[in-house]
Amino acid sequence: MEIAYIALGTNIEPREAYLTGALEKITEHEEIKMNNISSIYETDPVGYTDQADFLNMIIEVETTLSPMDLLAYCQGIENRLGRERDIRFGPRTIDLDILLYGEETVSTDELTVPHPRMHERAFVLVPLAELAPSYSIPKVGERVEDLLEKLPEADKKGVRDWSAEDERNDT
Repeated sequence: MEIAYIALGTNIEPREAYLTGALEKITEHEEIKMNNISSIYETDPVGYTDQADFLNMIIEVETTLSPMDLLAYCQGIENRLGRERDIRFGPRTIDLDILLYGEETVSTDELTVPHPRMHERAFVLVPLAELAPSYSIPKVGERVEDLLEKLPEADKKGVRDWSAEDERNDT
């Protein structure tokens, strides 16, 4: 069994339903056990900014799947939940990114682990610090909490606690 961390993100309504659907589908696989779930955060878009805010979270799983098989399963979930890849960093029903897979490093055309930009992104580091603050990122060689501390305050302000209750009160 390997421990893997998977980031989930969505910015197309119903955002909460897409997160819930992805979590349900992940737990349906007999070779994936969900160990821990971060809080949900509402985050400003990064890269392509002319789009709605995201909901982001991270899960910790144990799996016997290889990194490539885990990727294929995650992409299948994205497809079943209507993911379209029209604009790089653009709007999406659901995005599942394998951030970390044990201590392994993977570098193929389809998958790079650790995720190549995770150490620069508050929307990844904030929820990951909830689950594994002392985890030292392979290749980067620094702990999650230290990487988060180094990020500019403006980046961290773009990541806000979110609750479904807040969303219902806004409508």
